Amino acid sequence: MSKPTTTPEQGAVSHRRSIAIWSLAASALAVFLISSSSSMAGDLENGVAAYNRLDAGTAWRLLQPLAERGDAGAQALVGNMYARALGVTYDGAEAVRWWRRAAEQGDASAEEELATAYFFGDGVQLDHSEAAKWFRKAAQQGKVFAQTCLASLYERGEGVPRDLALAHMWLNLAAAQGQPVAKVELDRLASKMTSGEVAEARRLARGWKPK
Repeated sequence: MSKPTTTPEQGAVSHRRSIAIWSLAASALAVFLISSSSSMAGDLENGVAAYNRLDAGTAWRLLQPLAERGDAGAQALVGNMYARALGVTYDGAEAVRWWRRAAEQGDASAEEELATAYFFGDGVQLDHSEAAKWFRKAAQQGKVFAQTCLASLYERGEGVPRDLALAHMWLNLAAAQGQPVAKVELDRLASKMTSGEVAEARRLARGWKPK
């Protein structure tokens, strides 16, 4: 039995039909992804608003699914909810787990929270080296609290080698953002430093750029 033959014209039509089908499928996928992305953005915005007004039930309903899907901002806030017992039972270890997931994506707020947990040993074993590591990451993104805390670690040599010039630099950067405690601490620290150390610290501050 002979096989049916396809003419060149039929082949061209079939090829065009395949291209059309794939184009329609790609367009449908693009519309779905855009719609899904818009929905996620809306849920995050509404979840943040609910969190800020302490509507824990709504915040959890909107943020927890986003956190599971990998949204760093939602993960940071879910960590906060566990740490502050907002709508869930307090669980320091679970807070740390969510903060770490967000921090590893570069979320500055999560980096700051994770550093604080390591500094106090809350939900994780106390480790000032790890605290310094995560405070530094957040400080490099311009987080004032992290900059002030990192300065304190450098002044005392906790988790990092003692370095008054770097302590002064981080306080200087925090003070430049209007942090009142940093301004007071900057003057106190400068009184303990040599003029050369202060000059070096100011040079470092002038050359600093957020990452």
